[in-house]
Amino acid sequence: MFALLVLNLLCIFVCYSVAKSKGANTSFWAIMGAILGPLAVPFVFFAKPAAKST
Repeated sequence: MFALLVLNLLCIFVCYSVAKSKGANTSFWAIMGAILGPLAVPFVFFAKPAAKST
């Protein structure tokens, strides 16, 4: 049980970090990492930068 919690926290951190470096929506990807766990990690690499409103 503890290992699954650590894995989920790791996925949240990875998704957040990758989204931040790509300029994507970090809160969205952190939530996706929490919900989907390891399944979200490959998808965050295909994320496009968030649209900037002017």
